[in-house]
Amino acid sequence: MRDLADSVESMEQLAAVWRTMVLDRDPDADVRDLPGIAVRWADSRFAFWNCVTLTGAGTGADLLERRLKEAAEIMRAKRRPGFLWVFEDLLDDEARATLDKAAGQAGLAYAFPGTGMAGDLLPVPEPHHPDLTFARVTTEEHLQAYADINSRAYGFPLDDGRDGLARSTLWKHGVHAYLAVRDDTPVACAATVEAQGRLFVLLVATDPEWQRRGYGEAVTRKALYEGARATGATRATLHATAAGAPVYPRIGFRPNSPMRFYGLAP
Repeated sequence: MRDLADSVESMEQLAAVWRTMVLDRDPDADVRDLPGIAVRWADSRFAFWNCVTLTGAGTGADLLERRLKEAAEIMRAKRRPGFLWVFEDLLDDEARATLDKAAGQAGLAYAFPGTGMAGDLLPVPEPHHPDLTFARVTTEEHLQAYADINSRAYGFPLDDGRDGLARSTLWKHGVHAYLAVRDDTPVACAATVEAQGRLFVLLVATDPEWQRRGYGEAVTRKALYEGARATGATRATLHATAAGAPVYPRIGFRPNSPMRFYGLAP
């Protein structure tokens, strides 16, 4: 089991950042902190803005079973699909061993893995890539390009990704969001936002046509560089997908809790 403090930090960063993102998407969104469960649900077509996460540390198997059933009930009451995020290191050994079985009994289906990461790595040097220029997201055109890269990278319909970011003042002024541009074409994107004195990295993506060229790492470094310059933060956190997990240690992030994402079973 890894350092529990880092895993708690990872969960708390999710709860803090997603509160901001979800309320930006819909000021009337379902944002609640229940015993052992944080609800951050915009009912957006962009499924990442529809989130429930377990927040207790040292959760045992019996309590896990109850929490999973409660989370599933919350998700069933929504119009749009979303995900339950589970930080595995916040469960005790018995609960971790029974997680998938208990999730299935609650009507949840495993979707994909993730990894919490953090590091006292800021400031980073200003990045350069011979193929790229970087553009900060400041317009609706930029926002649409950012959304479309994420949709193509994660397999969402384009309209669903756009529903998550369209018309956001926060993303144009409060988030340090950047596009990596090659020959006038946006090919990758990354963003950082301040939360609880840290920079949180979110919605990093590279268009599938342009992957494995270092573009995602370069634009992530740009978002970290500019976010640190603006805020003075020295620590950064993120939640990595399996595709991104090999990239972030090169920047200075260290893994903490493994994560599992669940959706409602069909």
